[in-house]
Amino acid sequence: MQKHVPKPATYDDLLRVPDHLVAEIVDGELYANPRPAGPHARATTALGIILGAAFDLNDRGWWFIDEPELHLAEEVVVPDIAGWRRVRMPPVLDAPWYDLAPAWVCEALSPGTARLDRFKKMPTYAREAVEFAWIIDATMRSLEAFRLERGQWVVIAQHTDDAIVRVEPFEEIEINLGKLWLPTPQPPRS
Repeated sequence: MQKHVPKPATYDDLLRVPDHLVAEIVDGELYANPRPAGPHARATTALGIILGAAFDLNDRGWWFIDEPELHLAEEVVVPDIAGWRRVRMPPVLDAPWYDLAPAWVCEALSPGTARLDRFKKMPTYAREAVEFAWIIDATMRSLEAFRLERGQWVVIAQHTDDAIVRVEPFEEIEINLGKLWLPTPQPPRS
């Protein structure tokens, strides 16, 4: 008996996904997830503002883009934030997607994307020689940072809560992690 092997997802399949979902193709599979929830969106927005103000808007060597569509070999991935060194990438192109791997990516975990982000997309980023990857988790109020060394991810930092940190490749500035998280709800006073 012949086993049915599904064909790999195509870009046409991705284009058929409704606009309110983030669509990606990893390892030939199509993934479609809802847009980020409040805590996740707040964390990436705040981080983008901090890094953008320090390194992009004042011409200190980086371009940052929120949720860029990256075409990396056969895969289409959408990190929450990506950063390119300006010496490697000309001014941000007027394009719907990019095929030049960034130097840095940030993925913000959510219950629906944590496995995809950690176990599918991280190997893609390593294969494409992305130098640094950060994972933030708004629920755990944590930041993990990785550097690519000889094709493998090495943990270079792990921080939680309201720590004030300096983390590669942006160690020139301090980042107050408390600025990334939504305030913790306080119980009503009696």
